[in-house]
Amino acid sequence: MGKNKYFSTKSVFGQLISLLDDSMISTAVKKHNSDRYVKHFKSQDHLFSMVFCCLEKCNSLREVSSGMLGLSGKEETVRINHLPKKSTLSDANKIRKVEFFEEIYNKLLEKYSFVLSDSRVEIALEKKVKIVDSTTISLFKDILKCVGRKSSNGKSKGGIKSHSVINADEKVPNLVWFTAATTHDHQFLEKLKCDENTVYIFDKGYNDYKAFEHFTQQKTGFVTRIKENAKYELTQKNTIPEKIHSGVLSDQIIEVEVDKEGTKGKLKLRKIKYYDREYKRTFEFISNLFEFRADTIAALYKIRWQIELLFKQIKQNFPLKYFLGDNENAIKIQIYCVLIVNLLMGVIKKSLKRQWAFSNLVSFCRIHLFNYIHLTKFLESPEKDWELDPKING
Repeated sequence: MGKNKYFSTKSVFGQLISLLDDSMISTAVKKHNSDRYVKHFKSQDHLFSMVFCCLEKCNSLREVSSGMLGLSGKEETVRINHLPKKSTLSDANKIRKVEFFEEIYNKLLEKYSFVLSDSRVEIALEKKVKIVDSTTISLFKDILKCVGRKSSNGKSKGGIKSHSVINADEKVPNLVWFTAATTHDHQFLEKLKCDENTVYIFDKGYNDYKAFEHFTQQKTGFVTRIKENAKYELTQKNTIPEKIHSGVLSDQIIEVEVDKEGTKGKLKLRKIKYYDREYKRTFEFISNLFEFRADTIAALYKIRWQIELLFKQIKQNFPLKYFLGDNENAIKIQIYCVLIVNLLMGVIKKSLKRQWAFSNLVSFCRIHLFNYIHLTKFLESPEKDWELDPKING
């Protein structure tokens, strides 16, 4: 009997979690002591169970527990020693350190950055471009304070805000920080590392003149939008050369007032007015990049919209509507595991020569999660007839 070349000794699930090597997991366990006082359901079992939850888009502990019964007798093939019961997974989500999952995500990003990276932006500008933004995830319980009014019955939902930084050439977050939804965005700017080879791009919700002054002192570039009610003094009007994109309406030098520890100072910034034909809107940007062309600064801000596409991609494809626990620890673990699975799918997508829509790729893996199909071979040529291996046939 012939054997199909598309079959594998590992299930699709096994192939995906093989990207998470044992040394990476054991190092994270030791660093954060995440298996302390644990006899059966170890960190690796917990991680893979949550990866399963994200891939299958499970909405409850029962769905995860019952769904993983399909691995009974096959635990060794997916490196799981203990299939979780509903109560076991609930307890683990409540008490296991979030830092273990954060470490796994960061190590994965470090390991596969060469696959995910597209250095065209960095080469063109000779600087790293990083995009900063946040997204709010509503919670059905008031675990973390949410913005907005309370409902008519006096009850309020909670909300967790995920602040993220992504490299413009990688399209996956490389820094994540969680706060209550009521936390103002600009507080996240303190977390950013400054150096002269980096440009940060963020929306006007992050406007903070003290932070802008700090960026300028550290020779770190930034591009953002100016607030409608911003107060400033116009000091210079720059001439717009003919070779500049016609969407640039004005290029000015302004000064804003910075109130720092009781003393007031002036900060020089560049303000560019730009008409975007695609959106039929006029935008006003501020930046400390005085050496860049005005249309380059406008183009840099347009790159920022890809982080919003990332948030949309994550929310549409993975379980962030329902959480497996009603406590902050469980919520953060689930979000980190969603980011881990999103990164794994990104690695698979980038390693393929054939173009796949991200949602179609996730759907395929979800449908065939326990099937023994060679994932990358099948994805490269899904329409091709399943050829028989001539060595076996002969």
